[in-house]
Amino acid sequence: MEDEEGGIKETLLNKRYYENCPGCKVDLHKAGQRGLPIKELFTVWAVVLGTALPISSLFPFLYFMIRDFHIAKREEDIGSYAGYVGSAYMLGRALTSVFWGIVADRYGRKPVIIIGTFTVVVFNTLFGLSINFWMAVITRFLLGSLNGLLGPIKAYAAEIFREEYQALGMSTISTAWGIGLIIGPALGGFLAQPAEKYPAIFSKDSIFGRFPYFLPCLCISLFSLVVAIGSFWLPETLHIHDSEMPPQDSYKTLEAASDAKEESESNPKENLFKNWPLMSSIIIYCIFALHDMAYSEIFSLWAVSPRKFGGLSYSTADVGEVLSFSGFGLLVFQLFLYPLVAKYFGPIITARVAGVLSILLLASYPYIAMLSGITLSVVINFASMMKNALSISIITGLFILQNNAVDQRQRGAANGLAMTGMSFFKALGPAGGGALFSWAQKRLDASFLPGNQVVFFVLNVIEAIGLLLTFKPFLVERQNR
Repeated sequence: MEDEEGGIKETLLNKRYYENCPGCKVDLHKAGQRGLPIKELFTVWAVVLGTALPISSLFPFLYFMIRDFHIAKREEDIGSYAGYVGSAYMLGRALTSVFWGIVADRYGRKPVIIIGTFTVVVFNTLFGLSINFWMAVITRFLLGSLNGLLGPIKAYAAEIFREEYQALGMSTISTAWGIGLIIGPALGGFLAQPAEKYPAIFSKDSIFGRFPYFLPCLCISLFSLVVAIGSFWLPETLHIHDSEMPPQDSYKTLEAASDAKEESESNPKENLFKNWPLMSSIIIYCIFALHDMAYSEIFSLWAVSPRKFGGLSYSTADVGEVLSFSGFGLLVFQLFLYPLVAKYFGPIITARVAGVLSILLLASYPYIAMLSGITLSVVINFASMMKNALSISIITGLFILQNNAVDQRQRGAANGLAMTGMSFFKALGPAGGGALFSWAQKRLDASFLPGNQVVFFVLNVIEAIGLLLTFKPFLVERQNR
């Protein structure tokens, strides 16, 4: 115990510490911290969850929302318009993610986190009050444009935890993200159209009767409001070193500051586009992001579409039940199974195995639609849980690779660059998935891959491309400097 305390003291003495630097204060706190950082883990989890919930909460009811807007001339065209609304968020985020990353590197992670969570409160609420198709598209676009915290929160997680807990921090982000993408649709499924589902509680003349998709958006916005208020007490992790030295620092600190200045001058910021360990992980991340977003859009449309089109004829509540079960299974997997698997095999091998299993699983989906009753319920719940667990296994490993590929000075910009690419591909996901789904419903009698078979075949092609790129020489890990 005495040796450990002596090591901590020696670390503090040798650390380049600036009295008024928030990042240095966090480093000092980490140096003396012992045990699992529960508070920090919960903080990161809550912030990411508040951001993830609105992204896909609309999918279970989007089909019915578009139908109520009366913009689609035919039932088969609803999927296409639904794709445009789903893509608006990601398009907005693609255009602004680098900007928010640069802001996070210059002014701090905390301001971007606060702005992003308040953005959810405002524009997610307005989306629930949409009265036409274009209002829905615009509010989703603004929600994506102004909520740029996902990149900075990954940098924040890499900085707020001690080195031995950084993998757990990244896993917490992907867990919260995955759970948000599942609980969000579950809330949308259970709480949409409340006047029809729960007439004893919600009157048709109330605001929830006149705006049938407002209740799930309101619940998510209230959660984000709590997170936004709590974010004011987050510690800033960005190192901001001004010219003033702490009064107690003497020659040793002055010498360390001089060394730091020389190191900064001799190691200028590198061009992120020439950092292949970063760029290769981002490219693979974008491909899997495209696949995951297209899958989320297609799964909900497939589940609620009529049996005559190869769907499951589920209600929004049915979809909510499936996604709730998936969320619980994902939580158990990330807390108890993934850390053991990743520790033994490593994040890259784990991602490859998850990709192979995901392809095999998706190939079975068209045949799942042939089932009915309790058999269908059991199989679709298990398949949905497995698919989301496999997707999160891939994303978590890529998170770790991206943040290890750059120094802290560029971590916000690097994550912003990753968010730009990922958001652009995710914008293609719902639009492409919706268009593909509508096209598939028009070719039920095709001789080659009829109906929904072609949908899941295309998803598997995208997954296979991402899987192949996880091998050398394409994917390169950064060597420790």
